[in-house]
Amino acid sequence: MASILLIEDDATIRTALTRGLRELGHAVSSSPTALDGLRLAVQDRPDLVVLDLGLPDLDGRELLRMLRSVSQVPVIVATARDGDAEMVPVLDAGADDYVVKPFSAAQLNARIKAVLRRTAEDRPDASVRVGGLSLDPRSRVAALDGTTLDLTPREFDVLHYLAARAGEVVSKRELLTEVWQIPYGGADKTVDVHLSWLRRKLGETASEPRYLHTVRGVGVKLVGPA
Repeated sequence: MASILLIEDDATIRTALTRGLRELGHAVSSSPTALDGLRLAVQDRPDLVVLDLGLPDLDGRELLRMLRSVSQVPVIVATARDGDAEMVPVLDAGADDYVVKPFSAAQLNARIKAVLRRTAEDRPDASVRVGGLSLDPRSRVAALDGTTLDLTPREFDVLHYLAARAGEVVSKRELLTEVWQIPYGGADKTVDVHLSWLRRKLGETASEPRYLHTVRGVGVKLVGPA
């Protein structure tokens, strides 16, 4: 679902979180030191950084300031330090969120999804990637496994709306309201038709979905293929 850089010096925690986040569908790279982590952040341009404060070569707060000078990548601070006296300066320095140890990969994943959703809403022109599917709202180009998809403007809008909320169930009513701008009624059949067209262009069907999964009685969600 996202590329995550984990900067954590504790090998046990680093290994457990890497395994857990990969099982949840993320691409994860990691570093045990601040300076190598900074190098990876600049070189690989991950979607999000999880940053431990207690690093051996440099305090995590100093690394956060250095990172903010060269990148606006979302950062979640992961630390054993609790309390406003520790956390407020970190947030002021540019962290997007923080989580206090100990925590599970599932708890961290919930924070990751919330931060990525919030930052995507703050940057409506940001590209979106889900599995082999990529969408660039600036050029309005969508591609699947490197091949450009021939989408109508409305199809692109629907696919981008779902991809920006990957993993979330979106109702047909929400799609009509947000994509078609029809707040008080409208035909669900319109949504069904566009989803059918999108499935055809994504090379899938409702009975054998890869990206677009119907949740009966609720709506549809877009997820990367297993």
